Amino acid sequence: METTLFPRFSTERILTALKDTPVVMINGPRQCGKTTLVRQLASTDAIYITLDDDTALAAARNDPTGFVRQLDYAIIDEVQRAPELLRAIKKAVDDERRPGRFLLTGSTHVLTMPTVSESLAGRIEIVHLLPLSLAEIRNQKPAFLKHAFAGKLVKPAEVMIDHALVQTVLTGGYPEMFVRQNPKRRYAWRRDYLHALLQRDVRDVSSIEKLDHLPRLLQILAHHSGQLINFTQIAGQLGLDSKTASKYLAVFEQLFLVYRLKPWFRNQIKRMIKTPKLHFFDSGLLANLLALTTERIAENRLLFGPILETFVVSEIMKQITWCDEAYTLHHYRDKEQNEVDLVVENEIGAVLGIEIKASASVYADDFKGLRKLAHICQDEFKLGIVLYNGENIIPFGDRLFAAPISCLWGSA
Repeated sequence: METTLFPRFSTERILTALKDTPVVMINGPRQCGKTTLVRQLASTDAIYITLDDDTALAAARNDPTGFVRQLDYAIIDEVQRAPELLRAIKKAVDDERRPGRFLLTGSTHVLTMPTVSESLAGRIEIVHLLPLSLAEIRNQKPAFLKHAFAGKLVKPAEVMIDHALVQTVLTGGYPEMFVRQNPKRRYAWRRDYLHALLQRDVRDVSSIEKLDHLPRLLQILAHHSGQLINFTQIAGQLGLDSKTASKYLAVFEQLFLVYRLKPWFRNQIKRMIKTPKLHFFDSGLLANLLALTTERIAENRLLFGPILETFVVSEIMKQITWCDEAYTLHHYRDKEQNEVDLVVENEIGAVLGIEIKASASVYADDFKGLRKLAHICQDEFKLGIVLYNGENIIPFGDRLFAAPISCLWGSA
């Protein structure tokens, strides 16, 4: 299967930005399809430059102002390798402001890098491109979030449960996974991908002396996916101090490997846990780090819960990247052990609560955290959903439903 056949639902946002914004950056992990997309979208007179080319990289670093001055319309791929270019781009845009002049890609969170001293605020629009969502793979844009905030659930066109769901979660979303049908070949690609990232790209974002700690730390973090972050515990397993472990985790965040899901709370409520949870961007990479296979999960279903939670949170995050509306993602936990895996909040404070269960059965007690969230939010609470490994949508009270995980990809 050709990876270029997959639609990217962020395309419309990028094309719109190119019509009125001087600099557009597509930001996301390596090998998620950024280069393929920008070469399809750029104007025909745009010059293409990749900073993975050593000659181009040397020229950009040696004389960033002179490098940019020669460019009229340009695509600059992997711009994080020469962040000093951003200041030169800012000056070029200020001297001659034209929409769509620079189309950039970055495989790190470039604008938070310490080497970037000036912001392109007001001159740049950043569109995040993550690995493929299942909706993109199926070429059917979902309406899950829009309908959920209207208090409704969309029915799945096709229910995915059991073995099919496990396979989807273990595959993840990198385009290369759909070229390689053999699970062993997928495993090999992901192993080499992680190795290259830790050996090469880390140097673009941080000066870490002990690179040999990183693979082990990433493995430890994989076992903490979906859990509250405890730097003391994580650092202790490596013989590091918590400050160093936090610094290394920030590097993984820069490279779009992991992210911190911040806690949701309201100022007037005192008894909430304010520690972030850890998640991986891609369930396939997480599966590699945990050495998970369909056979292992068949033998021990308890292994599936944490990676399924990471998969669902990532799928919703991907949907947000192409939405016109702005949403923020959080988790909820209080000191009475009420918790909600995912809290989605829109710009006006409306809230959607989502629990994620790997089992095929749902019980009233599974809604404990959602009921607490509904009590706190009152009218701002739109729906509480327990997504589960089942086939039917079942009401469990006012604005509370058990729903198949496949509802995530339901269209209107």
